[in-house]
Amino acid sequence: MNGFASSIGRNGAPLHAAAHSHHPWPDVTLAAQEQAWRDAARLLDRKWEHVFGAVIPAAQAHIARQLRLPDPSSIAFGPNTHGFVMRILSCLPPRPRILTTGSEFISFARQVARLEEDGLAEVMRVSTEPFETFEARFARAAADGGYDLVFLSHVLYDSGFVVRDLAKVVSATTSRKTFVVIDGYHAFMALPADLSAVADRAFYLAGGYKYAMAGEGVCFVHCPPGYGARPRDTGWYAGFGALEHGGGTGYAQDGSRFLGATFDVAGLYRFNAVQDWLKDRTVGEMLDHVRSIERIFLSNITLSPMIADEAMRGRFLAFRTDQANAITRRLAERNIVVDCRADRLRVGFGIYHTADDALRLAANFA
Repeated sequence: MNGFASSIGRNGAPLHAAAHSHHPWPDVTLAAQEQAWRDAARLLDRKWEHVFGAVIPAAQAHIARQLRLPDPSSIAFGPNTHGFVMRILSCLPPRPRILTTGSEFISFARQVARLEEDGLAEVMRVSTEPFETFEARFARAAADGGYDLVFLSHVLYDSGFVVRDLAKVVSATTSRKTFVVIDGYHAFMALPADLSAVADRAFYLAGGYKYAMAGEGVCFVHCPPGYGARPRDTGWYAGFGALEHGGGTGYAQDGSRFLGATFDVAGLYRFNAVQDWLKDRTVGEMLDHVRSIERIFLSNITLSPMIADEAMRGRFLAFRTDQANAITRRLAERNIVVDCRADRLRVGFGIYHTADDALRLAANFA
C-alpha cells in the first residue's frame, strides 16, 4: 500500500478501519525515528539545543499552519494531553466550577469525576443529544456564567458529532476569568480548522496519535495569551524562557509556560516527517477521499450512523447498537479492525483505504 508498506500494506495485515482510534504510521516515520536516535547519539547533551532550536519550531509551524493560529510560539508539547489538562486545572481556584458535556473522552471525564467524588470540583454536564440543539444549549449554559472552566470537544468521540461554531460557544463565555478549553484530538488533521477567531481566548488540545499519523508521545496545547501565566503543576522546561528572576518561580510568557519536564522527542521527529510528506495534500482533500469511501460503505449496509449529515460529522462513523461488542469481535476474527465503546460501534477510514476496502468491510459487517 503506497506510503504504508511496512504496516497495513504488508502481507497478512488486517483491514484496519479504526483510523479514529489509531492511525497506522506511514513509512516516512521510520527514517524520522532513526534520525531522532542518530541526533541523540551524535549530539549527546547538546541534543536539546537542536530539539528546541529546530525540531520544536518546525512542529509548531506545522500546527499553526493547520489550525490558522497567529503565533506558533503559543504551542507547547508533551507526551499526552492529560498532562496539559492537569496543568490547566492547577491554574484554577480551589473547588472550581466546571461546565462540560456528557460526552467527553474518558481521560478528562474520569479526572473531573474523581475530583467531584472528593468534593474538589463542581461539575455541570450538558447532554450532547439532541445534537441539533447542542450548540445553542451549551452556549446558553456558558453564558449563565460563574464557571472557572468551560471544556468541550471539537468532535465528540462517542458519536462523531462536530461542534461547528466554536466561536459561538467561546464568545458566549463572557467572563475573562473563565478558562475555555477545546479538546481537538478527534478533529486535528481530520477536518479543516480555522482557530484564528478564538486563538486569543481558548486553549486547544490535540496530538499525533490519530489523524496526524505520528503515533503516541506527541501531543500539544495552544495556550491563549493571558491565561494560566503560572500553572501550579509545572515542570522545569516551563522556566526555560522565564523573564522573571529572584524569589519567585520563573515562567516563560509564551506557550512554553505549560511545558512539563523531560520527555521522549522521537514523536516530534515523526510528526514533522508526516507533515512534510503531506505537504501537497490538504486536510480538506483527505476528508473528501474519506467521505467517498464512507458513502460506498454506508450504501452497502443496513445500519445508519448516529450522525447521518456529513456536515455535522467528524471523520468516523458511529453506530448505536447493542451488538457493538459482538460485531467488533466477529470482525476481529476475520482480520478486520473496528472498535466499540459500550453500545457505540465506531468505524474510521483513512487516506489509504479504497473502494474495495469499503466493500470488503460492508460484506463482513452484517
